[in-house]
Amino acid sequence: MTQKRPDPVAAADVEARALALSLMQAHHAALAWSDAETQTPGISRIAFGLDSLGVPMALISGLAPHTAALRANPACALMLGEPGEKGDPLTHPRLMIRARASFIAPDDPNRPALRAHWLKGHPKATLYIDLPDFAFVRLEPLSALLNGGFGKAFRFSADDLRP
Repeated sequence: MTQKRPDPVAAADVEARALALSLMQAHHAALAWSDAETQTPGISRIAFGLDSLGVPMALISGLAPHTAALRANPACALMLGEPGEKGDPLTHPRLMIRARASFIAPDDPNRPALRAHWLKGHPKATLYIDLPDFAFVRLEPLSALLNGGFGKAFRFSADDLRP
């Protein structure tokens, strides 16, 4: 009889939640998506931020391949966290968020407030934020996994990621 191994991923605790929320303060992320035509995976570096309620969001160009991909299939994932200057990159914390993308319409009455909020954290975006091909995308978390370093893995629900 095969003995079942214990799950190495623990439920999020207060300390893990604090670390995840700190990683979510990043200004960029890696975005994983599925190509609309080939269904093959792709990864893009995107500008990343949180809206005023703490929901992840991005400002993306309609010219980027991930825009068409997210419009066809809103399922995506984000990777947040950078390796430190020293040591093994795999020992530094990182957060993978499974999400669902939803585009904010250009005429959405909340867009001016989103725009102002975005520019506080991304002031250089003033160069392109109003170009017609750029759109805000809300990346609503579904679940997440935090690797907090060697032997420190945690599972999160969407609610665990709310401030």
